[in-house]
Amino acid sequence: MANHQKDFLFVLIKSLSKSEKRQFKIFASRLETSSNTKFIELFNILDKSEVYDEKLILKSGIIKKVQLSNLKSYLYKQILVSIRLNIPSQNIRYQLREQIDFAAILYNKGLYKQSLKILDKTKILALENDEKLMAYEIVEFEKLIESQYITRSIQGRADELVIQAKELNYRNTISSKLSNLSLQLYGIMLKTGYVKSDEEYKYIDDYFHKHISKFDEKKFGFREKYWFYNANLWRSFLVQDFLSCYKYSLKWVTLFYDNQSMIHLNPVFFLKGNHYLLESLYMLKYKSKFKKYLELLEDTIKDSHFPVNDNIASLSFLYVYNNKLNYHILEGTFAESEYLIPEVLNKLKIHSDHLDEHHEMLFYYKFASIYFGNEKYAECIFYLEKIINNKNLSMREDLMCFARILCLIAHYELGKDYYLENQLKNTYKFLIKMNDLHEVQKEIIKFLKNLNSIYPTDIKKEFVKMRARFIELEKNTYEKRAFLYLDIISWLESKIENRKISTIIKEKAKLINR
Repeated sequence: MANHQKDFLFVLIKSLSKSEKRQFKIFASRLETSSNTKFIELFNILDKSEVYDEKLILKSGIIKKVQLSNLKSYLYKQILVSIRLNIPSQNIRYQLREQIDFAAILYNKGLYKQSLKILDKTKILALENDEKLMAYEIVEFEKLIESQYITRSIQGRADELVIQAKELNYRNTISSKLSNLSLQLYGIMLKTGYVKSDEEYKYIDDYFHKHISKFDEKKFGFREKYWFYNANLWRSFLVQDFLSCYKYSLKWVTLFYDNQSMIHLNPVFFLKGNHYLLESLYMLKYKSKFKKYLELLEDTIKDSHFPVNDNIASLSFLYVYNNKLNYHILEGTFAESEYLIPEVLNKLKIHSDHLDEHHEMLFYYKFASIYFGNEKYAECIFYLEKIINNKNLSMREDLMCFARILCLIAHYELGKDYYLENQLKNTYKFLIKMNDLHEVQKEIIKFLKNLNSIYPTDIKKEFVKMRARFIELEKNTYEKRAFLYLDIISWLESKIENRKISTIIKEKAKLINR
């Protein structure tokens, strides 16, 4: 997955398209008298290599070891310069940055009025595209020129610039505070998952309202609204208020559809908003809207006007396929979804340099859930053990916990008593260490531990008791997250009724007619 190759230069070269490689070689040939220069030779060696091998580079004789670091840095910089020169002109941010650079060149040559003219036009374009940070930078540049030189360009210019600077600074400050709050809440979500007690709920709620209470949504522009919805969304996820998650993620997505130009300017924010909307609908089991917004997202991505680059392609894959799998899990159509697994595995290889291990492990958990629903327990365990044995996965402790719980049940289904005993011990130790031992987890471990001592004729009675116990636990706000990762109640019902779990889940899905 991501980060298998630690060398930044090698990863950058491997990320280049054929046209970008061709453009770089044309660009590089202009820099030197001969195309056979050392840095071009290094580029060619790395381009042809499957893995980064320093010994191979040194063996080629193009450079000594002591010089390699400097040559790599130089090549890295030249590749970025080459890409920068060939960026599509439709990218507004690059256009703005280019114009600011042009204005700086004119300023340095003493052509102040020409510089101010470019800055004024660029500022209008920045404001039209809600690029307030760049607009503020432009105003500060204009202030520098106006205060340093007597241009007499416009009467009252000083007052105008001061007012603009204050307004832009105010709006940028709001956006910054809201984005800080959003990022902090997101960090808590990655580390600890949902709140587990009234004390944690109160802490998150107090923390959130302390930082959000001074803001007035009615006065917000596009960017402030975006961060406001973002922060509210993460607060809602943390306290497991999924209706509120749906409310703010829908506001987020609607904001973009109401401002179509912003989809093309901020495609990453657009994709993330859609993913959180679909995740909220998944939590609420709202199938019809889930299908509607998933299809709308796919159609938008396929639109010829939707931006295309490596990062966007990777995120599009991540969010579309993640939610395709979620839809099948929601419907209980496990057999129908198996075809997606080899597709996802293939795309994971393609996008390996752009996705982290956390997202890879999320896919593995969904694969395991699908195989479990199809009663293919060996395949289920195969993917769960990839999560359990991952030593680098330090985030989303809830994912690691429930991977172990599902693995326990899969071992029970396979009848591997020896492995089950070891799994019980290891899982119990892990959960205590993680401080994440909830009632649902305690009950599952206790239940599986006692199954071997129960007479065969009494097992069904125990399943019935456990089902009643879990139905009560599902009503508990702080226990409900377990049922989002693992449909333990449907599994128990399948054992009680001697039917497939996929059949049970399909029937329940049909009853939830929304």
